[in-house]
Amino acid sequence: MVREWWRDAVVYQLYPRSFQDSDGDGIGDLEGVIRRLDYLNDGTERSLGMDAIWFSPTFPSPMKDFGYDVSDYNGVHPDFGTMATMDRLIAECHRRGIKVLLDWVPNHTSDQHPWFLESRSSLENPKRDWYVWRKPKPDGSLPNNWRGVFGGPAWTLSEETGEYYLHSFLAEQPDLNWRNPEVERAMHDVLRFWFDRGIDGFRIDVMGMIVKHPDLADNPLNPEWKPGDRERSGQIWVNNLNYPDVYDAVKRIRRVFDEYPEKMAVGEVFGSAEAIAAYYGDAQAPGLHLAFNFQFIHVVEPIHTPWDAEIMKRIVREAESAIPPGGQPCYAFGNHDRMRFITRHNHDGRGLERARAAALLLMSLRNTPFVFYGEEIGMEDVDIPEDRQQDPARLRTFGRDPERTPMQWDATPGRGFSEAEPWLPYGRIDRNVAEESEDPDSLLSLYRRAIWLRKRTPALREGAYRELASPAGTWLFERRVEGAPPVYFALNATSSEVSVSIPSPGVVALSTGRSEDGRLVDAHVRLAPLGAAIVIATGD
Repeated sequence: MVREWWRDAVVYQLYPRSFQDSDGDGIGDLEGVIRRLDYLNDGTERSLGMDAIWFSPTFPSPMKDFGYDVSDYNGVHPDFGTMATMDRLIAECHRRGIKVLLDWVPNHTSDQHPWFLESRSSLENPKRDWYVWRKPKPDGSLPNNWRGVFGGPAWTLSEETGEYYLHSFLAEQPDLNWRNPEVERAMHDVLRFWFDRGIDGFRIDVMGMIVKHPDLADNPLNPEWKPGDRERSGQIWVNNLNYPDVYDAVKRIRRVFDEYPEKMAVGEVFGSAEAIAAYYGDAQAPGLHLAFNFQFIHVVEPIHTPWDAEIMKRIVREAESAIPPGGQPCYAFGNHDRMRFITRHNHDGRGLERARAAALLLMSLRNTPFVFYGEEIGMEDVDIPEDRQQDPARLRTFGRDPERTPMQWDATPGRGFSEAEPWLPYGRIDRNVAEESEDPDSLLSLYRRAIWLRKRTPALREGAYRELASPAGTWLFERRVEGAPPVYFALNATSSEVSVSIPSPGVVALSTGRSEDGRLVDAHVRLAPLGAAIVIATGD
């Protein structure tokens, strides 16, 4: 049986507005991406060695939520280029062996989408039931108590008909009614449209919200909520998130993917390890190929997961226990919605050291790793002046501009990104590709070595995961596959040097401190404070 490509892939999340501007308007575009593809993978170890790219939304949109408010699922936003540019991008990626994943937004559209303009026009319009409409309660109040992800009620009154429409995010993002078979068919056809153009798969936005409680029942209040907590956490989202009916809808989506060989679906899902695992379906009725586990970013949202060995071990232990046979975990340490890794873990000024260990950890775990653009050069959140802030979410909750700033290619004033004023300000100048490419001790050089080591090491690509005993504050695990030497990964999350015992002698293939690379070790691996090492066994 041929092994699916996505099991061995390392995927790069690329935010198109911020990667490379090719036309001098301060906004990244698809032509800019084409010009930078060799950085991602030119077939040699000078490049990052990325196997796939996930593009945040590139569809036409009013950009109220920067592309997550889609007005046409079958096009390209003019800021990014044309369909011809997209076709050329797909071809150039494929020429380099890079798969292309687009960002599908099935839960909602823009309020400017033709479907919604029809739906809101009258009670009798044929597309009325394509969205979720409800009358006010008899006392004139909202249809239920649901809150939007960005805060405020999840309902807006439409003056045209006197009914409320549901929007789980901004008012400009009305929710589609996935209980209507016509909607489901239309959205399945969106997938087919892009598969026919050569796209290799999709990251699916807020997968767990597309099917809600049939009666739109109220969510129970959260008894642990207290003033000052995020508004949306004031209730327990059981009727509009991970509602049981959603899993059948996911399985029907999977059947569309299965019409096309080698296509892959990865879902943005939230919840416990068990809730995440349910999206994989089972052997008789498969669901998603991959479902994101974001618990390295936050276990209890919005509190950031600390760099704590015991907590991180538990995350993986629970994921490995819950995931169905044949399933593979999918981890990330950052994305376009969350504070960047170093910023989250820099309370003592040592975030960069933790980032080095995180790079080795991500490439050593049993999973399909996703790397958010700029993480490989150590980009941090940028303090955005009020007059430069863009994200509409900041008005009711936290803004996401700080982690979306332009990629930094060099130390010139325009950072190699643009000759114009960028859409968001740049970060610290010393975090850039040009300088780090020349420094063998840089984070970028470490990422490159870790990704290419993973490619040529069978146990890291295919091996089973087994947690091993280790001292407090450390994490030791084994990756093992038949016919190849086992690999041991050791991490020290403490601020003191630690020695960790391993089952058999080996050689340090890669470590956070380059001076250790190539060192032969017997029964112990010495780890610097906040250090990590990958050891390939020489005896078993």
